[in-house]
Amino acid sequence: MNPTLSVLDLAPITPGQGAGEALAASVALARRAEQAGYTRVWYAEHHNMPSIASSATSVVVGHVASATEHIRVGAGGVMLPNHSPLTIAEQFGTLAALHPGRIDLGLGRAPGSDQVTAAALRRDPGAAERFPSDVLELQAYLAGDSRVAGVSAMPGAGSDVPLYILGSSLFGAQLAAALGLPYAAASHFAPAALTQAVALYREGFRPSAQLEQPYVIAGMNAVVAGTADDAREQFDASRRARVGALLARGRALSDAEAQALLDSPAGRQIDAMLVNSAVGTPGQAREHMTEFARGAGADEVIVSHASPDVESRLRSVDLLAEAMEPVAA
Repeated sequence: MNPTLSVLDLAPITPGQGAGEALAASVALARRAEQAGYTRVWYAEHHNMPSIASSATSVVVGHVASATEHIRVGAGGVMLPNHSPLTIAEQFGTLAALHPGRIDLGLGRAPGSDQVTAAALRRDPGAAERFPSDVLELQAYLAGDSRVAGVSAMPGAGSDVPLYILGSSLFGAQLAAALGLPYAAASHFAPAALTQAVALYREGFRPSAQLEQPYVIAGMNAVVAGTADDAREQFDASRRARVGALLARGRALSDAEAQALLDSPAGRQIDAMLVNSAVGTPGQAREHMTEFARGAGADEVIVSHASPDVESRLRSVDLLAEAMEPVAA
């Protein structure tokens, strides 16, 4: 059986483009994913990255939800140690009030930034250690059963916005299992721990009010095009852009300069993060996707369409959905 398909949109700001244009492209991508039958579209919290426009994640979620009709829209994820649980409960409680039954809240414990940026966010250095208790506090606010006497999330209380635990290591999988929450593996950029993390999650899962059986979402990259050569060219351009964004901090690079960075030890390490990628024709992508989902034990694959321009990303969304029918129908 084919996995359910969803979209992870990194809201990329490409060279020569502004944030407004990038966010307009995200709306177009969400609409296309909705038309094609994807289950959800998620946005991740990143800070101080010139190539990503989703730092104010709840704002992006609200904007996209207003521009679509039925696709689920959410955070994949909010980096909870950057925020108070009450603030996130209010933000996503508001989103749930505006868009009932359509909002997801994925939670991570990474900073989504470097240490200097984390300090600028006023992030408490010890906040990551409180992540499990902060998740429980947030969950209680959303359930209308606050763990803090005299404090209620409004909006938020009683909304029961579904929570998902994100992870790139074993910690997130174990926490999701202990709390009885769905586990979303960041295997689109952190592939190494995927198999072990999913096994630990399924073995340790405890049913909860939200979820009776374990549920695994695994991240994967995709570039799907009419020909294998076109898909490979797009993916190579995306690889060069990625290494430039991470190692050159968004500074404009020629293809030769970007390739030199890719060929460096640091560049090869970054490139290895993209091993879980379906690149090729629809038939080839389907084969990669089904094999990946089977090997990962994933109920759902959330796909980052990595084409370097908007039209190619939209085409990739369509072609993959068509290839994976009837699940994406």
